[in-house]
Amino acid sequence: MRVMIVEDEPNIVESLSFIFSREGWQVTAALDGDTAIERLLSEAPDILVLDVMLPPHSGFEVLKRVRSEPGLKHLPVIVLTAKGQEKDRHTALRLGADAFVTKPFSNRDIVQQVRDLAASKQGAGGGGA
Repeated sequence: MRVMIVEDEPNIVESLSFIFSREGWQVTAALDGDTAIERLLSEAPDILVLDVMLPPHSGFEVLKRVRSEPGLKHLPVIVLTAKGQEKDRHTALRLGADAFVTKPFSNRDIVQQVRDLAASKQGAGGGGA
């Protein structure tokens, strides 16, 4: 399974990359919204882990773009944020996020979220449309 992490804090990218790689998953990362969109359009992962606070475009803007692209609109997306605000959760879900995780998070929880989304994607037949 291929997981892309979009997060502007290198220590979080390093930590998530380590725990996802330990699960046997291929990991790519982007540190900003522009790089994320460029990489998503050229080689989409199986799961996207997306931070809200990104330069120069927020994770919400990246999520809008993902959902507007025919080849990406069914990509499972987990939104990460340090802001535990309810309005961020509602915005993420309204824009099409599949899951929402508030930092700090436990390694076990984030791995389980990725596993759950991967299983639901496979159960849905892996696409369609």
